[in-house]
Amino acid sequence: MSTQAPKQRKQRTFSAFGDVRRLPSEYEVVTHAQNWNTRSGKKSVFEQNPSSPGNLWFLTYRENSPFQADNWEGFRDPDQIAYRSYVNLQASEQTKLDGVLEKYGDSGADQTLSAEQVTMLGELFTPSRFLVHGFQQAEAYIGFIGPTSYVTSAAGYANADFLRRVSAVAYRTRALQIAHPESGIGTRERELWEKHPAWQPAREAIERALIAYDWGEAFTSLNLVLGPTLDDVLLQQFGDVSRSRGDEQSWLLSGLLGSDSARRNRWSGALAKYAIAQRASNEVPLRKWINRWSQIADAAAASLAPLLGKTEDDVVASARAAREAFHADIFELAEKVG
Repeated sequence: MSTQAPKQRKQRTFSAFGDVRRLPSEYEVVTHAQNWNTRSGKKSVFEQNPSSPGNLWFLTYRENSPFQADNWEGFRDPDQIAYRSYVNLQASEQTKLDGVLEKYGDSGADQTLSAEQVTMLGELFTPSRFLVHGFQQAEAYIGFIGPTSYVTSAAGYANADFLRRVSAVAYRTRALQIAHPESGIGTRERELWEKHPAWQPAREAIERALIAYDWGEAFTSLNLVLGPTLDDVLLQQFGDVSRSRGDEQSWLLSGLLGSDSARRNRWSGALAKYAIAQRASNEVPLRKWINRWSQIADAAAASLAPLLGKTEDDVVASARAAREAFHADIFELAEKVG
């Protein structure tokens, strides 16, 4: 008696996800396998000589990075942010931010700020747009060279978040310039960024991050170390000091912008945990890079302390605690397995 071969399941529109029984989410449908430079079966990234500069760049800094996974396409952003959800989310968040700017702008609150607070705003807050613009450039590189469209997508929205922050700082800079034309706000930011001693370690940090070409180190330097560390200084600690000095506007703005940083931390932490779950060996380069960049980040945080009116020890302790709590969650699984 002959046996019939089992019938092949009919191909579905979501067969690219493999033999799955559930319908993919909207996030997965518009994100899955969208990177043209990671298509399977290709001998090189670009359809040109495999030894061309572009192909050698990706071969060196992505395919031969020590940060690898058996299947990067299995990673998912915990927030499942796609274009439509991002636009809707940030439209709501921007409405809140604009509401704060409008409310305090109409009330003339900037004219009532103390001289101490105006000085901090002019030396710490308004020049920060140069650092954040550097973050934006580094995040764009992570998205470009990332090994899956799930990373490219998440990094792309984080890149847009940094641009939103640059815009918010620029808008506030102009408002402060109008309120305090004698302060130098609106005209001295580039000079402070390039020459003020307090900013030089942070400037060195982002310049070094921009030449961390290995995709794993680029991701680690910004998303796992510099971002979490300096966001604690420039958003959390800055906001707290501002509120203690009666500047509710700066405190509220810092909190609203901090939601973007928290979302970036969620997917970045999830990506690092996914990579370690895929290959336990990924813990070694991650820890090496984290140790290297943590020293750089701590030096930048310490140097900014005088602009906050706080001691170096207090500023670094707070920033380091925020970063280490973030890392503890990443390595929790690895430590359990070990």
